[in-house]
Amino acid sequence: MRSCTLCQASSPDAASNCVQCGADLSLHSATAVALAEMKASPRVNRVRLMVADDACPACQAAEGEFSKEATADLPTRGCSHPLGCRCFYAPALTDIYP
Repeated sequence: MRSCTLCQASSPDAASNCVQCGADLSLHSATAVALAEMKASPRVNRVRLMVADDACPACQAAEGEFSKEATADLPTRGCSHPLGCRCFYAPALTDIYP
């Protein structure tokens, strides 16, 4: 499920627009906003794509650490988990203190 950051509604992974407010989920989903913030941060060196313990094969194959430019969008293409893609981004920081 994709969460809209504008209205907090959940939409299916395959939805390109929020089912409630119609927002473009490639810009306004929780994962898209998180990735944009990480890409904009000078403290983030790389982005980790994290997966759940019971992730489907497609998500397991996508797991890893990537440059900001090479990080794949979520949901993972080909995800077959019954609950939908549950992958998320985590920052790899260059500095951990201000």
